[in-house]
Amino acid sequence: MLNRRYLRIKVMQALYGFFQSDTQDLARGERDLFNGIDKIYDLYIYQLALLLELHHVATTVSEDAKEKHLPTDAELNPNLRFIENRFIKQLAENIHLKREMNNRKINWNNEFELVRKMLNAIKASDQYKAYMIAETDTYKTDRSFILEMFKEFIADYELVNHLYEEKNLHWGDDIYVVNPMIVKTIESFKEESAPDFTLLPLYKDREEDEEFVKDLFRQTAIRNADNEKLIGDKTKNWEVDRIALMDVLLMKMAITEVLHFSSIPVKVTLNEFIEISKMYSTPKSKVFINGILDKLIADFKRDNMLNKMGRGLME
Repeated sequence: MLNRRYLRIKVMQALYGFFQSDTQDLARGERDLFNGIDKIYDLYIYQLALLLELHHVATTVSEDAKEKHLPTDAELNPNLRFIENRFIKQLAENIHLKREMNNRKINWNNEFELVRKMLNAIKASDQYKAYMIAETDTYKTDRSFILEMFKEFIADYELVNHLYEEKNLHWGDDIYVVNPMIVKTIESFKEESAPDFTLLPLYKDREEDEEFVKDLFRQTAIRNADNEKLIGDKTKNWEVDRIALMDVLLMKMAITEVLHFSSIPVKVTLNEFIEISKMYSTPKSKVFINGILDKLIADFKRDNMLNKMGRGLME
């Protein structure tokens, strides 16, 4: 599920597009924002569906080998341990995954060769060979093998990542949020888990998180001129339009959060946006942003502009 930092990042990306657009249509920008967040769940379902496709390709390859003109004994009597993996079969029967794949039109039907390349890489690994001949044959060993294969071969498979980036501009970053969700999902399944076992939700608290996202986007957009003036007053030796665009945007978001989100501590806001700047702006941005925001917050405190509710929220 998405944490608040990543929700801030999605708002940042949406605001960047909003401020760069000619129309600056607030309603459309908001729709694009929530659509972008929902697409992260598409990626989550794609990664789960990829596990099923690996199993499908392995089954197809095994069946095709039996139909060769002169199949070997190993091809006629293959080791079916991976094909009979209990966890994969359990996942394939999960009604929530089936529904999401159907509703979101997610499948790997046109990527047989790509998935086959991944399967061949897995089959060549020591982990696969050890799994196929291991004496212990339980649900737990089946699930543990899939978890290990996901971490070692699937999570960061280059060809798949390229495919995702072609599908969605932001999925190159989103994959690093989705993959831990996949790990947690695999770990959450138990042998007794029924077909209606729930997958991870996208949000920790959907109603609360959606309200946070909507308010941060709208308030930052609406108060853009005011926030720009506040930043300009503290950067008199700089023209605001000469400061890195991402730095300005992050400061505008931070100012909005500090002044208009009464339940979020000032320190949390500062830490979050400084950390985001490390990922999305210049190497010197964190020092610059921290310096400007510190000065602004000192002014806000002096002028009693902070409306924080609860002990410790002012710090």
